[in-house]
Amino acid sequence: MRSRTWRGVNSLRGQLTLANVGLLAVGIVVATAVSLMGMRHYLVGQIDTELVKTRDSLGSSGLTLQQVDSLRVLDFVRDRIAPQHVDQQLTPDSIFTAVDVRGKPLALFGIQPTEAQRTLADAVAGPRSLATDPAPHDVTVHGATYRVTATRLADGPYFLLAISTDALTKGIAKALRLDLAVGTLLLSLLCCLTMFSVRRRLRPLEDMVETSSAIAEGDFTRRVPSSHHPTQEVEQLRLALNSMLHQVESAYRTRERTAAQLRRFVADASHELRTPLAAIRGYLQLYDKGMLSEPGQRKRAWDRMNAETERMGRLVDELLTLARLDQRPELRLRNVDVSRLVREAAEDLRAQQPDRPVTVAADGVLLVHADESGLRQVLGNLLANVRTHTPADVPVRLGAERADGAVRLCVADKGPGLAEEDAARVFDRFFRAGGGAGSGLGLAIVQGVVHAHGGEVAVRTAPGEGLAVTVTLPGRMSVRQ
Repeated sequence: MRSRTWRGVNSLRGQLTLANVGLLAVGIVVATAVSLMGMRHYLVGQIDTELVKTRDSLGSSGLTLQQVDSLRVLDFVRDRIAPQHVDQQLTPDSIFTAVDVRGKPLALFGIQPTEAQRTLADAVAGPRSLATDPAPHDVTVHGATYRVTATRLADGPYFLLAISTDALTKGIAKALRLDLAVGTLLLSLLCCLTMFSVRRRLRPLEDMVETSSAIAEGDFTRRVPSSHHPTQEVEQLRLALNSMLHQVESAYRTRERTAAQLRRFVADASHELRTPLAAIRGYLQLYDKGMLSEPGQRKRAWDRMNAETERMGRLVDELLTLARLDQRPELRLRNVDVSRLVREAAEDLRAQQPDRPVTVAADGVLLVHADESGLRQVLGNLLANVRTHTPADVPVRLGAERADGAVRLCVADKGPGLAEEDAARVFDRFFRAGGGAGSGLGLAIVQGVVHAHGGEVAVRTAPGEGLAVTVTLPGRMSVRQ
């Protein structure tokens, strides 16, 4: 329970609530202190004004103590100075008394000084200094605070005038209690409102935590939902997090797909290498056991082993080429005449298969910034694919042109073509449609080289309609005729 409470205080919601409540508490304390000090200053100023006004009126009248006593100075003043129950009231609201120059209280109206008057006279250190001071002073009479001033009568004695500030103190105390009650209520209300508001505002962050936890457990499809009343910063964070999660999901799917392709690639490579090795091992065992006694049998075994060795060498070379393409090697780029490469590739095909009709559409000079050896390998693999999978009398068309700012190479034959499902996998490594001849790496190398140049390669085929492979390279040079 204690740990949960501690976590709640250390949470962002708890910290914001404590900060708001603390700031409001400081504001309430400062406002209360300033208001109470101002109220006390105002009320004390009212008392001082009343005392100073009475003192000045009495001092300027020129009355003596005998005149004050004989005139009996207004009945209501006498009632206030010497009420019938004055002996029982030790701390009246106001005290008036006469003292001599030594501060000893004198009788007024034939009445001896009361206890309160004697205490007031004793509390005043010197009536002379009090009379010369323009501002009243604070004195304590029977534990009560009074504001007191003095004036000198015409015949020498001093008249002390004091008004209690007890009512003022009680009023300030009541105001303080009221301010504290209202402040506590405001703090409680602010705490509840802040908790509710912060909880609602931070709900998207809690959703982000839940989404991150779900993704950590393997659910890569989860995304942070949008809140009903999002703040700008939280919404920006949500969009950034969702974008990052999309990238993470894509990277994970790509890694899984790459890993699957690598496993299939290793399995296919092992299978392809196992076949020639098994053939070579078989012929060697036959020779070792003396079963190849005739010269014709030995020559046939020797030719077969050479053929399998060449096949294995080509396979290893193609695998190394794919490995280098996967590492994105630096290309030796220069201006290459694509039309010339197409015409030379067509001449090579005619030399290898004189009976095959070959059509070339590559006139003039068509320059592109590319790696010449890579483009030669692309054309060589495409034509090797034609030689392997089509009869020797099937027409072939080679073309090169510039379209939409790009350079397009096309090798099309009139062979049997491919089914739709085979055409979708034609660039997969070790894929051979119908289990045909070849290693199944030629078109994969074509795709790798074209992608290394920033280009695209596509096929157009259908059963009985031949196969057309189109290579699109970004053109950076113009056509010269």
